[in-house]
Amino acid sequence: MCRNIRVLHNFEPATTDDEVREAALQFVRKVSGSTRPSRVNTAAFDRAVEEIAVATRRLLDDLVTNAPPKDREIEALKGRERHEKRMEREVRIRTAS
Repeated sequence: MCRNIRVLHNFEPATTDDEVREAALQFVRKVSGSTRPSRVNTAAFDRAVEEIAVATRRLLDDLVTNAPPKDREIEALKGRERHEKRMEREVRIRTAS
């Protein structure tokens, strides 16, 4: 999975429409291979982002869980810790030679 796409389900407070749209935008950028579409492709790009955002919101609204909601700050801290460990491994690998 793309590291920039984050889990959006089961947070307190609930995931916002802006967060859903940002995830949809990141997905379309990844799939299309472009961060900014050309003028001729802008309509298709924007339509894809909106369709994916709608589908994502519908999915999030329909999902059911018995797990307690996750805390955004704790999840962000865990993510930073994973990133730091990944970077430490990278440095070790590159400097081992």
